[in-house]
Amino acid sequence: MAKHFLLLNLLAVLSFCCVVLAFEPSPLQDFCVADSASTAKVNGLACKDPKSVGAEDFFFSGLHLAGNTSNTFGSKVTPANVAQIPGLNTLGISLARVDYAPWGINPPHTHPRATEIVTVLEGFLQVGFVTSNPENRHITKVLKKGDVFVFPIGLVHYQRNVGKGNAVAIAALSSQNPGVISIANAVFGSEPAIAADILAKAFQVDATVVAQIQSKI
Repeated sequence: MAKHFLLLNLLAVLSFCCVVLAFEPSPLQDFCVADSASTAKVNGLACKDPKSVGAEDFFFSGLHLAGNTSNTFGSKVTPANVAQIPGLNTLGISLARVDYAPWGINPPHTHPRATEIVTVLEGFLQVGFVTSNPENRHITKVLKKGDVFVFPIGLVHYQRNVGKGNAVAIAALSSQNPGVISIANAVFGSEPAIAADILAKAFQVDATVVAQIQSKI
């Protein structure tokens, strides 16, 4: 019985460790402000000398400004991650503002390193994500001002403005650098390109359709 109990405890510890190691490590000091000038290759960014750190390293101004939505998708993402706020390095969090023109979309994409929680500040958004294979279940909802929705880490998700006016949302992400993989860009706009016959078979369309899409990405 004692051996069985110890084995269960060991499995629990190993399981916990695997979960922890799957995400950004906890910081081992008060902060590790990113040193953009460093050439050191680390998982993240090298730290500045703490003595040279100031308030500006933890500051960003700009999320009050509306993004320019006059583009193909009718949306604009304004990030506030470690690239804009060096003090976020190792802290495992970031923000973004997303502006949407009427019927604008933030097209299907994933964040390979972060869960996202989005809050609607203005307007109405249809949001949704798709679960992994084999179910590929589409979970979707229309949000209004003040509503909050979560996109689990790594899953394909999107937003669409379904109101009559502009919409605005703030997204928080569980990584200093969550990354973005736009599905259409990754599949049809890769360099070098994925062979058209592969995409034609994958999407069950003619190769000319693939070529047409690739020419627009």
